[in-house]
Amino acid sequence: MANETIRILGIDTSLRSTGVGIIEARGSIMRAVAYGRIRNRPSVPHSACLENIFTTISTLIGEHAPDCAAIEGAFFAKNVRTSMVLGQARGAAITACAVKMIQVTEHSPRKVKASIVGSGSAQKDQVAKMVMRLLNLSEQPQEDAADALAIAICHYHQLALPEELRAKRI
Repeated sequence: MANETIRILGIDTSLRSTGVGIIEARGSIMRAVAYGRIRNRPSVPHSACLENIFTTISTLIGEHAPDCAAIEGAFFAKNVRTSMVLGQARGAAITACAVKMIQVTEHSPRKVKASIVGSGSAQKDQVAKMVMRLLNLSEQPQEDAADALAIAICHYHQLALPEELRAKRI
């Protein structure tokens, strides 16, 4: 793995602002290939938002040819409606990857934070600043994009672990 170059698509889903980020990594060198967010205005119908997430991620995959994808794992929200909407947005993103034959791995928010900052309870700003440093970016990415890049970096770190340690959950 140390001598192979790999491209990873990171996805931080939300109905109104899904973060996406693609990194390329080889050994200890990582760089951002592309990042941003998929925005859906509040006035846009729910189904159109899901279609936009699916289409945009499909386009990103077509343009940048990632080898795999990583997405933030589901979390439990107190509001059932919020959980359902997030699940639908995740489904649109995962389906876009599945249609393009891109394997998707889930990582918990705590695992992502611990992988990037060293603490599973790190604040979003700490994660964004560390992403900026790890990828040698000249400016801090927007929050959703930074989260997506962090998910991709976390996945790369997991790939570098020996098999017996990969399964451990944080």
